[in-house]
Amino acid sequence: MQIKVISVPVEGGEDMNEILNAFLRNHKVIKVEKQLVQNEGTACWSFCVSYLNDQADTPRVREKKDYQASLDSAAFERFNRYRSLRRQLAQQEGVPPYVIFTDDELAEMAKETELTAASIQAIKGIGSKKVEKYGTFFLDQQGHEKSE
Repeated sequence: MQIKVISVPVEGGEDMNEILNAFLRNHKVIKVEKQLVQNEGTACWSFCVSYLNDQADTPRVREKKDYQASLDSAAFERFNRYRSLRRQLAQQEGVPPYVIFTDDELAEMAKETELTAASIQAIKGIGSKKVEKYGTFFLDQQGHEKSE
């Protein structure tokens, strides 16, 4: 475990604030402690960041998955429909698509031939709130595909 201390002036500290945010984004942070410090009439926030050093100089890169290779053709077709629906919902709500469901979550949903609220909630990372808020859209999508 490593420790880094970053001080951000209360007034005019935008540059240091960006440095702090960049540091936090690029490190596996364990804990952040903050304290308001005043020295000779100047106030600043002092942040003590505890972090793991194993990824310190390595930018985070997520490996792309080939869902077409990992899903059968029917599941991949459902996956694409679910992604399209997710994109529409995300645009309506003004949020990134992964906030609705991640690609991994959609792939797991697509593997289910009979999608239910319970089967959606059983997927790792999906809780009852997401099922309540978004599940019905995907269950309705399933009903449309049966009528086609």
